[in-house]
Amino acid sequence: MRVKTPTRTVMLICFVFLFVFRHNALAAPETGIEVAWGLILSGLHSPNSDERVAAVRVLGLLSNDHDASDLAEGALADKKSAVRSAAATALGQMRSTGSIPKLKQVLDDKEISVVLAAARALDEMKDPEGYEIYYEILTGERKSSAGFIAQQTAILHDPKKLAQMGFEQGIGFIPYAGMGWDAVQVILKNDSSPIRAAAASMLANDPDPDTAKALVKAVRDNNWIVRVAAIEAIAKRGDGSLRISIEPSMYDPKREVRYTAAATVVHLVDVVKARQTGEQSANQP
Repeated sequence: MRVKTPTRTVMLICFVFLFVFRHNALAAPETGIEVAWGLILSGLHSPNSDERVAAVRVLGLLSNDHDASDLAEGALADKKSAVRSAAATALGQMRSTGSIPKLKQVLDDKEISVVLAAARALDEMKDPEGYEIYYEILTGERKSSAGFIAQQTAILHDPKKLAQMGFEQGIGFIPYAGMGWDAVQVILKNDSSPIRAAAASMLANDPDPDTAKALVKAVRDNNWIVRVAAIEAIAKRGDGSLRISIEPSMYDPKREVRYTAAATVVHLVDVVKARQTGEQSANQP
C-alpha cells in the first residue's frame, strides 16, 4: 500500500536528524563545568523563589570566584527576602570583602531576616558595623541614629517576630549546643530569647567597652539561654577584669548557667596568668 511511503519518509528524516545531532554532540560535548554553571544560572533565574534560594545559597562554596560574588550581589536586590538573606549569607561564607559596601546597604533592608544575614556576613569578614545590630537586639538600645537601627525598633521589640527570626534565620550561630531539651522547650515559646542569645554570642569579638557592659548586664537576664550566651561571649572575649562579674553566676538556679560560669571563671584566670607570665618573660634580660 502506498500509504506507507510518508511514514518511511518521516522515519528517514528522523534518522538523519538523530545522526547529525549525535555527531555534533560527540564532536563538541558540553563540559562538566558548563553543565554546573548552567544548572546554577537556571536556578538563579527561576520564577520559583525556593529554587533561587537554593541556587544562591551554594554560591557561598565558591570563594575567590568573581563571577559567584557578582551573582550573589545581584541577588541582594531580589524581590523575595529569603533570596536576599541567602545572598548575604553566601557573600559572608565566600569572604567577599569587595562586597562589604553592598552588604552595608542591606542593613537598611525592611526585613529583619535580611539585616541579620548581612550583619553576620560583615562579622565573618571582621567588619565591625554588624555589631550594632546585635547590640540593639541584646540591649534594646541604639548606638547610633543611622540606617536599620533607627528605623526598625518596632520589629526588634516584637517578641514573636524575633523568635521566628531566631528559629528560621539564626541557624548556625544561636548558641544551642549542649543545652538539651530544656533549651528546645524555651525556644518553642514565642519569646525573643533565641535571637537575643544569638546577638550576645555574636558580640563576643566586639571591642567596644559598652558591649562588655551590655554582656555583663545580660548575665543577669531573666532568660537562662541569654545568660548562658552572654557568659560564653565573655569567656571568648578573654577579659580577665570581667571575672568578678561572672562569679555570682556559679550560684545560678539553672545548672547550665552554673557550669558555664564556672568554666568561664577558670578560663579567665588562666588568661590572666598566661598574660602575666608572658609579661614577666618579656621583662627578663
